[in-house]
Amino acid sequence: MQYVHCPVMKNEVLQYLVPKRENATFVDCTLGEGGHSELFLQKYPGLKVIGLDRDDAIRAKAINRLSPFGNRFEAKAAWFDEFWKNYEGPQVDLILFDLGISVFHYEESGRGFSFRKSEDLDMRLNAHDGFSARDIVNSYGEEELANVIYNYGEERYSRRISKAICEYRKSKAIEKTDELAEIIYNAVPGEYRHRRIHPATKTFQALRIEVNGELDRIETALDNAVDALVPGGRLGVITFHSLEDRPVKWFFKNHTDRVEILTKKPVIPTEEECMTNSPSRSAKFRVVEKRSK
Repeated sequence: MQYVHCPVMKNEVLQYLVPKRENATFVDCTLGEGGHSELFLQKYPGLKVIGLDRDDAIRAKAINRLSPFGNRFEAKAAWFDEFWKNYEGPQVDLILFDLGISVFHYEESGRGFSFRKSEDLDMRLNAHDGFSARDIVNSYGEEELANVIYNYGEERYSRRISKAICEYRKSKAIEKTDELAEIIYNAVPGEYRHRRIHPATKTFQALRIEVNGELDRIETALDNAVDALVPGGRLGVITFHSLEDRPVKWFFKNHTDRVEILTKKPVIPTEEECMTNSPSRSAKFRVVEKRSK
């Protein structure tokens, strides 16, 4: 089986998230294809890994990949905030959140995460949810849609894009990713069309975040995850844009009574990694250790 996603900052994650006992438990809150989990299972023979992912397709790939490790690995079909909210097991030693979207979703999922393909507008990480990107672009009011694009995509032309979408859908429903990308392309000024990133990039990010409630999950998950750590246990978070990084940064700063911040400035990938693994370019890694009371 082919794995298309390369885990970000592998060396840095292993450097900071070190178990302090042989039979430790590591929770990978964003399992994906299992890249980070595999690193830990290979390095620490006594370690148990619990991997969380709400996407059935990508979780199946991880289960296949990590099957050689037997009962040392356990996969859970869960959003990470729901898992920690309901967690009643023993305290754990290490926790990792990798908040970026997997390359798998762009390349293999077929669910409309990429504007460079012609796919159905879906963007659901949990395929069982009823709410999709298609529902947003065809049903949200113009102001509501503009606010989503601005708040979750930080898109300066959010109102122009929203107006163009609402005008277009008067004649037909917007069904495909390339169809939406063309609407956005035509809505923005000419000079904005030829920048380094495609003019649809930020709008697609915003729609994905809205569909999956990504930002709403972060703070609650961190709060409950810290509770679940053993004293001296460590929690790390990898983020890929400011909307993710900001709540993580302030959560850690606001809870120094509970955790010690080990990364005064976020760890960033090396130049070499940025060249060989392009999704890592915007990554930031923050780590805390739970205080002993």
